[in-house]
Amino acid sequence: MNISSTNPSASSTLLAAAVNVPPEEAVQRRQLVHAAKSVNASGTLGENQLVFAVDPSTHRMIMRVENRDTHEVVLQVPPEYVMRMADDLASSSSHTLQPEADT
Repeated sequence: MNISSTNPSASSTLLAAAVNVPPEEAVQRRQLVHAAKSVNASGTLGENQLVFAVDPSTHRMIMRVENRDTHEVVLQVPPEYVMRMADDLASSSSHTLQPEADT
């Protein structure tokens, strides 16, 4: 699964990844970026930081807690396995066989 990661300190990157996003959702994404910047600047998460990402195939937002130095993912919501299951279900439903008409 290819997920484009976006660091919340670069709000224009997150918004640029939001091509064809309804205005209401764009506003929500800007609010998320602002909130993440505040949390990251506060140091509340210690050596970790909030990072938001957009899955390019589903355009779903993903929230990660990453180590600031190593960029190791400590927590991701939704988890990677859930994203893979959703992709598998979507691709299997698009490949279902349609009954053939008798001629």
